[in-house]
Amino acid sequence: MAKMRAVQVPRPKGAFELVEREIPSPGAGSVRIKVQACGICHSDSLTKEGIFPTIEYPRVPGHEIAGVIDAVGPDVVGWKVGQRVGVGWHGGHCGHCESCRRGDFVTCQNAQVPGITYDGGYADAMITPIQGLASIAEDLSAVEAAPLLCAGITTFNSLRNSGARPGNVVAILGVGGLGHLGVQFAAKMGFRTIAIARGKDKEPLARKLGAHQYIDSQSQDPAAELVKLGGAKVILATVTNAKAMSAAAGGLAVNGKLIVLGAAFEPLDVPPASLIGRRASISGWPSGTSIDSQDTLAFSAMAGVRSMNEVFTLERAAEAYERMMSGKARFPAPCPHPQVSGAVETGPVGADAPFTSAGCAGRGN
Repeated sequence: MAKMRAVQVPRPKGAFELVEREIPSPGAGSVRIKVQACGICHSDSLTKEGIFPTIEYPRVPGHEIAGVIDAVGPDVVGWKVGQRVGVGWHGGHCGHCESCRRGDFVTCQNAQVPGITYDGGYADAMITPIQGLASIAEDLSAVEAAPLLCAGITTFNSLRNSGARPGNVVAILGVGGLGHLGVQFAAKMGFRTIAIARGKDKEPLARKLGAHQYIDSQSQDPAAELVKLGGAKVILATVTNAKAMSAAAGGLAVNGKLIVLGAAFEPLDVPPASLIGRRASISGWPSGTSIDSQDTLAFSAMAGVRSMNEVFTLERAAEAYERMMSGKARFPAPCPHPQVSGAVETGPVGADAPFTSAGCAGRGN
């Protein structure tokens, strides 16, 4: 039986293990992907630390997967061997819960997530339902595409559904893994893009990414500075710091919206009265479905949006994960949230296939 390499978590809080496994075969409605890139995201800690209660171990993490279809199972329509595809957080849905019946697949009550409900992309190959597949634009390499399947779709999809119009003030809170993509998307969509981060040292990068103005939250009051600009139609909070979100919320314009992407667990401290007069609001946003991922990839290829990446080998997946979690990696090089991605040579999946990695999708500032 042919073998492949995989990096698995054997138990909650267990160390990463590089193991050999039999190459899996796809079942009905599924395909096998020869992995070419799989990002390391902060959400991979749900698997590594056993935070998600229903994970069955051992489990291979990874939900930012770019590669090529290597085999198709029965009843697969519309996808073929050799096609370039990606899979993000949305790796399938049940089709029968209330959310699915209303067509809101990303909030499926029985959602399937690569690396959590089934084995993900820290491997030479993986199996996924066709519901999770997105076609990768030819102008994007696998390494460029992988981070767009979580950090990219989350920022792109939230912005395009935010209600902001070209010319509106849109502030991106944080210039890290999500934020450096959010700044690019906001600028390319025609918003007056304001980047907010800690320290003057991040200003050159923010402006290079397309920000029209930079606010240093260490030396300036973000809310007051946004008010000077007439207020923000949208504040896209990519940081995982609830205090930073709270400090910026006062800068919302009339009908402005604070959209929370950073998965902070501390409560927000926003006086309700400050929202009433401006009809301001606070909302969260998950990533999106596979077609949203495909839209993200297509827009990025067309508009020139690219992630900033670090590259590791599969054997160094544990090192890359720790580098991301510790926050030691910083922009502009290396980037703050390294993303492990893999590149597998064309040909049959097997143990000899080389694997490289890339980075920068995490949630940070």
